[in-house]
Amino acid sequence: MEQPLKHECGIALVRLLKPLSYFQEKYGSWQWGLNKLYLLMEKQHNRGQEGAGLAIQNMHAPVGQEYLFVEKAEGSGAINEIFRMVHEHYAHAQAQGLDLDDAQNVAEKLPYCGELYMGHLRYSTTGKKGLKYVHPFTRHNNWRSRNLCLCGNFNMTNIGETMAHQIAKGQHPQEVADSLIILENVGHFLDREVQRKFEHYKTQIKPNGKHITSQVVSRMVEDTLDLGDILRGASKYWDGGYAICGLLGHGDSFAMRDPWGIRPAFYYHNDEFAVVASERAVIQTTFDLEAKEVQELLPGQAILIRKNGEVNVQQVRQAQKFSACSFERIYFSRGTDMDIYQERKKLGEMLTPPILEAINYDIEHTVFSYIPNTAESAFFGMSDGMNRYLNHKKRDLILSRKDHLSEDEVQSILSMQVRIEKVAVKDIKLRTFITQDEARNDLVSHVYDITYGSLRPYVDNLVIIDDSIVRGTTLKESIIKILDRLHPKKIVVVSSCPQIRYPDYYGIDMSRLNEFIAFRATIELLKERGLESIIQKSYVLALEQEAEYQDYWGQEDVEYCLEANPFSDMQNPIRMLYDPFSAQEISQKIAQMIRAEGVGAEIEVVFQSIEGLHQACPKHAGDWFFTGNYPTPGGKRLANKALIQYVEGNETKVIS
Repeated sequence: MEQPLKHECGIALVRLLKPLSYFQEKYGSWQWGLNKLYLLMEKQHNRGQEGAGLAIQNMHAPVGQEYLFVEKAEGSGAINEIFRMVHEHYAHAQAQGLDLDDAQNVAEKLPYCGELYMGHLRYSTTGKKGLKYVHPFTRHNNWRSRNLCLCGNFNMTNIGETMAHQIAKGQHPQEVADSLIILENVGHFLDREVQRKFEHYKTQIKPNGKHITSQVVSRMVEDTLDLGDILRGASKYWDGGYAICGLLGHGDSFAMRDPWGIRPAFYYHNDEFAVVASERAVIQTTFDLEAKEVQELLPGQAILIRKNGEVNVQQVRQAQKFSACSFERIYFSRGTDMDIYQERKKLGEMLTPPILEAINYDIEHTVFSYIPNTAESAFFGMSDGMNRYLNHKKRDLILSRKDHLSEDEVQSILSMQVRIEKVAVKDIKLRTFITQDEARNDLVSHVYDITYGSLRPYVDNLVIIDDSIVRGTTLKESIIKILDRLHPKKIVVVSSCPQIRYPDYYGIDMSRLNEFIAFRATIELLKERGLESIIQKSYVLALEQEAEYQDYWGQEDVEYCLEANPFSDMQNPIRMLYDPFSAQEISQKIAQMIRAEGVGAEIEVVFQSIEGLHQACPKHAGDWFFTGNYPTPGGKRLANKALIQYVEGNETKVIS
């Protein structure tokens, strides 16, 4: 990606279904579960480098002994830091005389040891920093069944309304943060269910005529909690994309996916363990599984793991229109997944016709390359497409002249090939501590280096593919400038995904319209062609819709407002800005905008089509970044709000 986005977090959960001694005997270590969690987190490091946290639960700790342990750290090295802290606890216990080779002894006495492991990798999409915002979050109580620990890959688009619902029930939220609001939301329904069951069992009479003791009742509550019903009640009004993991103090655990399938979640279980993660490939690699063995948690489903080891998948919320995030396939998820790799190749292959047009079908005088490192798979697909085209051309040449070709001419035709070079090289990582614009821009210009001599100056075209073009800053300040040092006749910048025109509110850090070069190009076109009135017209519509929304939420009956929610049909006023122009016109304006002063080569930009995206990634229809088709009312409302903030010059992040 020409300028990396901050995006979805990563989740991981490992539940051992056998005693620690079993793993000591079979796998040589009672730390088997902890080690697997470490691998799951490291292999999802791409999903979050601002912080990491883990929770470990000992399900058999005696009364008076801690049983839920949490560690958190910030920074790109957070994963190693939290596991280092865990092993420090082990070393300390060993120094105090605990035999770490005795699995039974360890299970009873060692802190940060247990059968249930949960991990999280964080990227902030709200701008909130600090250890207090690193998952997992805990809700403590002296009753084990009321303890809740939760982490997730999510961004809720109606957190204000969810908080209003909690306030209406008499609660007093301490902070407007979706992580904490969701924690308390689930906690409320958990408390209610525990209390209901406790009162029910407490009134029951034993055969001897006496009431059941509270201690026994607590165990009965733990054994019979309906975790699916708790999640069903808590999530009733959630709007957004989410994959959430959680554990209860007595040993139940779960993972749940949003009803639209926006955020991904995968799982596997056998008689030894159950595992959940954000990506299929990491489960495959960590546990040596085939792709078909790893299941995808479907929209609205939850995997529920009881404290007795029973595992079942339940439909907690009714599935809505499937809107799995297409950006997962284009960029965010690891490219080692079998399907994702093929999809990214297909994205590159689908671009063959427009690229050929851009170079006037002159393959002989064109070098093909890519922006490292995430565009590599799409580059392979583009190369396949070009080779296929060239093979057809060779065949046609031979067939059309088969009776008149000399041996040298045949050899000349067969020697025609697609010229592939590694032109761009990722050289340094940009550090953000430099804040002065001039110094920062100079640094940006050196993020990439080039392979000198990789094309013929003033003769060859250069086609260079990237997975996406979001802001365009690095293209203008670095990539185009440095590629121009090779003196190509023409530079064709190719994006394997369509023009990013609309903000995201389901977990990716791009909530403001002016972040997108496609949007800025459109505004320039409107101004150049005297169509500024469209901006005002769309702004007025956005204001009217926001006023209606505020009036609606001015009613006292919060429950009714959440239940009825008439804003699912809200118009997207941003679309009005794009309507006057074709995708080609916007691409041409983008090409002008990324052309830095002094660049000699002609610049053209080629984007993937929406049709090409869906053909390459048929099972991931979530395309709101490109089309503005938000799957939830909350997404539509925040897009509406983003336009208001843009026109009014408000640069703050758009949040619910």
